[in-house]
Amino acid sequence: MIRLLLSRGAQGVPAPEPVDFATLVLPTSPNTCLLTPATAPGAGHLHRDPFPVSPEEALAAIRAVAASMPRTFPLAEFPARRQVQWVARTRLMNYPDIVVAEVAPAGAGTGLWLYSRSLIGWSDLGANRARVTAWLAAFEERIRRR
Repeated sequence: MIRLLLSRGAQGVPAPEPVDFATLVLPTSPNTCLLTPATAPGAGHLHRDPFPVSPEEALAAIRAVAASMPRTFPLAEFPARRQVQWVARTRLMNYPDIVVAEVAPAGAGTGLWLYSRSLIGWSDLGANRARVTAWLAAFEERIRRR
């Protein structure tokens, strides 16, 4: 744990695997937040209708959102899944959280999965939910401006 806290950027974070949202089982701890398309099966904390853009446009928009966020660093990409992962570090304690975004065709638009989770601790005092909400608002703004 000390190594995670003393590291910078994505350093010290375990090697990532792609997240399979179709089979993801959310932990019982309150330190995660998952946004799913309203049309997607499975459990999520937040839901959003598909966006009226192509998957390529949606992926470019979420990448731009991540690049604009403070203390957020690229971690991994899984192009076949249209999935990208980042490490977001907290301002005060440098705790590393993992943020995963995936886009896929959904109905007449594109669905967005956005999953933020803590690597350390049981509770995050709502930090991951606040992050997902902020990223979603920034994503929606970029989609509107296109």
